[in-house]
Parts: sequence; C-alpha cells; structure tokens
Amino acid sequence: MAANEEIIRQAIITSPLAALLGVEPVDVSPDRVRVRLPFRPEVTTVGDLVHGGAIAALIDVAATAAFWAGADLAQSPRGTTIGFTVNFLAPARGADLVAEARVVQPGRSICVGEVAVEGVGGRAVARALVTYKLDQS
Repeated sequence: MAANEEIIRQAIITSPLAALLGVEPVDVSPDRVRVRLPFRPEVTTVGDLVHGGAIAALIDVAATAAFWAGADLAQSPRGTTIGFTVNFLAPARGADLVAEARVVQPGRSICVGEVAVEGVGGRAVARALVTYKLDQS
C-alpha cells in the first residue's frame, strides 16, 4: 500500500487540476480515500457559494484516488473516469469540504465507487456514483 499511497498523494491528489483547486489528502487506505477542498474565493460562484464544478472536480479526484489505492502497480496500470452521476444535496457556503470515496464494486477493468461530500459539521453537500476504467494489463 505504501507505493500506492505515494502515487495517490503525488500524482492524483496533487495533479495540475487538483493543485489548482487546492485539494489536500486527509486519509488514504485501500479502497477508501478522503480529500479536502479548502474554501477560498477562487472556488466560488456567487458570494461564498462553492461552485458545483469545483465540487464535481473534488468528487472525481477523490474517486480516482480510491480506485488507485487498490491497483496493482506492478502491472503499470492506466485509468480514466468513464462516467459519474452527482446529486447536490445542499449548498456549500464559506467552508472547507471533505470528500470520502470508496470502491463499492472493484473489477478487472470497470470499477464503481461512491463519493460523499460533506461540509461543516458533517452536513451532506453531494453524493456521487462514479464508474472508472482501470486497465491493469
């Protein structure tokens, strides 16, 4: 897991888009990853309302990290998100967000995961179902 965690922290969570958003790792374990989107004006749409696109990007980063947490690095895997559905449950205003992603259906190439995004006090902000293609051949 140590090698996977390093790749997750260095290549996925700090990818150019994630770095632009300011995404930070919180916890990395096999098939489950938590990441934080710190609040700042650059991720808002109006006033202190966090933009839905920033939340969707947070979901994608968290899910990708969770799928890679269990990948067999000896196989030199490659991967990409092939689809996701997000439901926005409540506005995110003026505070950090934390996304917890977990793999619910690992597969040889197609994997499915869930991501829960929470705001202050554990308030549910969004839920997503993510489908990912992880090529480990």
